[in-house]
Amino acid sequence: MEIKKSPKVDLQNKKGLFLEIGLIISLLIVIAAFLYAPKEYRIEQVEMNYGPVEEEITEITRNEQKPPEPPKKIEIKVYNDILDIVTNDTKVTTDFSFEEFEAGLEITTKVMEVEEEEIEEDAPLLKAEKMPSFQGGDLNKFRNWVQGKLKYPKIAQENGISGRVTLSFVIEKDGSLTGIQVMQSPDKSLSEEAIRVVSSSPKWSPGTQRNQPVRVRYQLPVNFQLRN
Repeated sequence: MEIKKSPKVDLQNKKGLFLEIGLIISLLIVIAAFLYAPKEYRIEQVEMNYGPVEEEITEITRNEQKPPEPPKKIEIKVYNDILDIVTNDTKVTTDFSFEEFEAGLEITTKVMEVEEEEIEEDAPLLKAEKMPSFQGGDLNKFRNWVQGKLKYPKIAQENGISGRVTLSFVIEKDGSLTGIQVMQSPDKSLSEEAIRVVSSSPKWSPGTQRNQPVRVRYQLPVNFQLRN
């Protein structure tokens, strides 16, 4: 038994109609989209209620500089009774008399004696061509001789005083030893003992300069050491 469809119910016959209707609807939607315009937004200006602020303006005052004072006038008074102004052709007279300067007057002169400063020509030398010698040796030999003759002062031993005494002396032209001076000393008792020994020195062989005997000055350190 065959089933028969009614031509009214068959949708295939209306396919073209549905297609036309769909195109029309799509076209209407596109046109409506172009015609649609959004609402306009307006920006309203807000009135500011702030009024202008008045500020006080302080005037800047400047100290007006005073104009410099005019220089003071200095008046110089000339006393005519003291200074007499004369011309070149005026003869000047004085009360001075030349009667005391007579022709036969003797003029005497007096020579003042000037004391000449004494110059020490024979000053001791610090260095000579040939230095003095002590018993055929130099200053070191004399120092050893002095160290061997020293006697430690008792007062310096009791107080534990030690140190170096430096003496200065002159070897004369005849070889004698003079002019002993203390240059440095830790104690008076030590310097007195050093002077005692040095002053007892036998004569030296004097120094010479250009084959002539000369005075020569020496400095000698003398050591005092305590031994336990």
